[in-house]
This record gives sequence, C-alpha cells and structure tokens, in this order.
Amino acid sequence: MVLKPTRRVAAALSSATLGLALLAGCSSDNVSCGIDQCTVTIDREVNASASVLGVEAKFVSADSNTVTLDVAGEQVTLTKGQQAAQVAGLQVSLDSVTDSTVSFQVSRN
Repeated sequence: MVLKPTRRVAAALSSATLGLALLAGCSSDNVSCGIDQCTVTIDREVNASASVLGVEAKFVSADSNTVTLDVAGEQVTLTKGQQAAQVAGLQVSLDSVTDSTVSFQVSRN
C-alpha cells in the first residue's frame, strides 16, 4: 500500500511528536532528560516534587550528605557518592545537596 503525500506527512509528524514525548520523559521545568536518564533539581522544601520518567519524585528530608525522597510512593534514602538505589523499576542516585536545592539522577534499568 502506498501512502498519499498528505498521509505520509501526517504519519511523520505523528511519529516525531511521539518520539519527542518519549525523549522528554518529564513534565517539569526542573527536569532535564536524555533518552533514558534525567537530572532533577528540586527545592529543598517539604512540598517540592517533580514528574520524571512516569513517576512522581518528592522531597522528604535532607542533611549535608543524605537525602530522602518519595519515588512512586516508596521512600528511598540516597547518599552522595553511593551507588544508585533501585525503586519503581528505576535507578536513582544523588548528585548534590545544597542549602536550597537537591539534585539527583533518575534512569531506566
């Protein structure tokens, strides 16, 4: 079956839109994503959260080296320099903790 030019253009645009949505994998200004990995930077406050790779990540608490997050309803404690934690089919690791922000990586397994 040969598609008419109009249908080819529509199919190409549809595929491009879907590809961009999958590439982004995130819905927040504080999330920067590649294909299967995102860097999230959220405020260090109780109600801070971000939607990333299909799950919600919420700030719970932090000290100078450790951060506790709620990822997809499961609490995970991350330590700077430690291996990524497995949660909700994702790997989550801590990048940095400052007085005002927390930055962490989320990637697909």
